[in-house]
Amino acid sequence: MSLNRQLTRGRDFARTAGDHAADMFAPLTLMGRGLRSHADWTKGRWAATPKERRGPALFLVAAALLGIFLLPHGPLFALVALMASAAWAGRQPKAAPPPAPDVAGTKLTALYAALTPYLGGFDDLTPLYHGEGGFKDAFDSWAFDEDGRLTSLELRYPLSFTDTEPGARARIEQVLQSKAGRSREYRFDWDEESNRLRVTALAPLPADIPAQVFVTAPGEIVLGFTDVQGSSLTIPVTQAGATQQQPPVVWRTGARAAEPHLLAFGVTGYGTSSLVRSIALQALPHGDLVVIDGAGTGEHACLVNRPGVHTVETSLHGALAALDWVAKETERRISALNASRQYGVPAPADVTRPLWLLLDHPTELSELAHAEGRPDPQDLLEVPLRHGRAARVTVVVAEDIDARDRVSPGVRATTRARVVLGPVHPELAQEALGAPLDICPASHTPPGRGYARLGTAAPVRLQVPITADPLDDEAPAADRDAVIALLPHRDTREEAPAPTATVQLEPGVRLDKTAHGGGSRR
Repeated sequence: MSLNRQLTRGRDFARTAGDHAADMFAPLTLMGRGLRSHADWTKGRWAATPKERRGPALFLVAAALLGIFLLPHGPLFALVALMASAAWAGRQPKAAPPPAPDVAGTKLTALYAALTPYLGGFDDLTPLYHGEGGFKDAFDSWAFDEDGRLTSLELRYPLSFTDTEPGARARIEQVLQSKAGRSREYRFDWDEESNRLRVTALAPLPADIPAQVFVTAPGEIVLGFTDVQGSSLTIPVTQAGATQQQPPVVWRTGARAAEPHLLAFGVTGYGTSSLVRSIALQALPHGDLVVIDGAGTGEHACLVNRPGVHTVETSLHGALAALDWVAKETERRISALNASRQYGVPAPADVTRPLWLLLDHPTELSELAHAEGRPDPQDLLEVPLRHGRAARVTVVVAEDIDARDRVSPGVRATTRARVVLGPVHPELAQEALGAPLDICPASHTPPGRGYARLGTAAPVRLQVPITADPLDDEAPAADRDAVIALLPHRDTREEAPAPTATVQLEPGVRLDKTAHGGGSRR
């Protein structure tokens, strides 16, 4: 037998013997611990007894012991009682459970320490934020959810803090979001009069609302859905197979609209083309469409040859011809409306029917036009943008956020309804919306999530309905079928390719287009 094996068997034997000895001597250990407890109690009582009472106390104890000794079986009963008492007193009490960690205190302390470099260091006699202070000195109220995440916080900041500067505010908001969690959106309410800041964690918006017929009036477009703070009304929508009430973001267009045109920016892959499709589906029952797909990816091929769709163009030549026709159509409508007012007769139906001009990524065509020495398509938007409201012509421009500098100043100046989609920096969101955000965006957002601003109102959160391309085989079938049900024609996935069609744009000008929206780019 090897030495290692002998050592192993010896350790096992010693461990077994120790366990048996511990089991055998456990009662003696218990009684010994109890007798020691009784001795400590007796010693404490003797030390607490005054000296003048110790003699009578000893006499009473001796008399009790003598009485027990004289009783039949008295010493035996006394010994049994002493052992039972010692066994009871020698029990080990159950260890108290460790206190639950104070998650709120830990997180608020870390938050206070993170804010101290930005809100401390001022020449205040009683600073709110300093190295030896606590969060209770500056935080008035707070709340956490069942998962230990911060849901609301109200704090005070020094009077000398520059709360009117966007840069100073942005630093504080960035620190608060990083410590509270970047996975959620937060609304920051700066009370400059009382030097208080209220932070509220916002619940995620519903991202499972498909395209459907929304309950709106003619000329009203549901851009998406928001929270109860962003809208004062609700509409019924079909969500997860049930009817729910959700607050919409409604864009009102028409002759009396304050924001007749819309400009949408977005990060690639976050739903700007879906927003254009959603607007097109809602506008088709009451108006006509002209669609310009500047990217040429076929995102709007499902609208080709649909009733009410004049043309879907992807080439530069076709886009210039279509935009030139829209400009002349706008002028014709203005002239007809002025004539009807002058003679006091109703305006013709083809003049009062809304006309929608939808442009998806027009800067792609602008670069191509500059390279070929042709007119910029954005320059042809001047007439529809300036006179579109009176002529019932609405312009929607969707562009990538990285190409925002290539959008012409005229388009920016006349599009007072703004949308930005995707996870963008607050500074970019302010540039796109024309107003600072009081909401800090989350680090990860689903497609179609962003913000909207109509006119001079404050920006609100936005979730665009799921409006998938019905010709995209990778999209879920349920989402594609929902869009197909809204199209004013049969399913394009099952119909044969449309033959070459000729669209009359204006007297003397004709535009040939195929089922794929005008052919390739030139």
